Amino acid sequence: MNREQNKSAGKIFLFLFAILIGVGSLIYTQNLVGRLKEEERKKVEMWAEAIRLINSADSSVQDLEFVFSIVENNRTVPVILTDSHDNIIAARNFHHAKIEDPGYMIMNLERIKKYNEPIIIDVGGGFTNRIYYKDSIILTQLIYYPYVQLGIIILFILVSFIALSSSLKAEQNQVWVGVSKETAHQLGTPTSSLAGWIEILQTNYPDISINKELALDVERLEKVTERFSRIGSKPLLASENIIHLIIHSVDYLKSRSSSKIVFNLDFDTDKEVMIPVNGALFEWVIENISKNAIDAMEGNGVITVKVIDAENNAIIDISDTGKGIPKSAFKKIFSPGFTTKQRGWGLGLSLAKRIIEKYHKGKLFVKYSEIGKGSCIRIILKKEKV
Repeated sequence: MNREQNKSAGKIFLFLFAILIGVGSLIYTQNLVGRLKEEERKKVEMWAEAIRLINSADSSVQDLEFVFSIVENNRTVPVILTDSHDNIIAARNFHHAKIEDPGYMIMNLERIKKYNEPIIIDVGGGFTNRIYYKDSIILTQLIYYPYVQLGIIILFILVSFIALSSSLKAEQNQVWVGVSKETAHQLGTPTSSLAGWIEILQTNYPDISINKELALDVERLEKVTERFSRIGSKPLLASENIIHLIIHSVDYLKSRSSSKIVFNLDFDTDKEVMIPVNGALFEWVIENISKNAIDAMEGNGVITVKVIDAENNAIIDISDTGKGIPKSAFKKIFSPGFTTKQRGWGLGLSLAKRIIEKYHKGKLFVKYSEIGKGSCIRIILKKEKV
């Protein structure tokens, strides 16, 4: 559980750190944009003063050369010079091929009016001109740059999370397969030996009453070995009656559970609900969920198994009268290693979810839970398309 918390904390820290970088960049850039705006307005005001001097009759030739150089040096800020009635006199830094088009320039004049207050030029004789301008291309790019940067950072985080999650899942898959194959290998030899001894007992002492139960337990060990051997390999699915599989699993659990555990089957036991499943793995899911419920009830309570035969799906609800699950743990209980018990590896529900969702393309989740009253785990399996 500590490992899960550390992973979550690491992801949150990475996300917040990236957001901090993005916000810091945004604040710095906006401050820089504000300063550049002031510089550009000063540049336009200088350009306006140059226009006024050009129109002034008392300017010397030397002054005019300097003034014309100011006008020519404005190559970045789009400006439009108009008279007092907003009739266009001149323009600069617009599309060179369209600048002679009156319609194009009138459209741009209406747009440019929304950006900045015009600069008024007193040309004498009671007449004035106006200079309208908007931010330069460089300044416009700078305004949007931090937003683009923030988007790239968020995208980078998402890609990193996906890559990290994929890597962890691949690592988990390798661990699952390795542990499962080794477990199957280790169980195989003693199980075969036990089967041989059971056969000897049945032959030499046929009247011993425990022979049948011992044979059933060895059969169960063989099935467990088979289940572990299939982890990591794509299991073969066949259309089976899940009602029969559920009853078979419940009957086995009944004979090996406390008499204080009551199993309630809330479905028609004679009905057939045919679903493409791997029988051995599906029974394992039912057993794992039921055993988890027995632990939650501390050996005393009611387990109810309900089957809903829907149009496209079969829905299995396994509920108990146990201590319940906090909402914060609805997803954590399916994580490998998560357990509230002093003993056990916390793999039962994780295996169940893996079998249902990866191998059977179904869904397994906590339908509801209430502290002190119990929980319900829901399984949804798709029916075979006819």
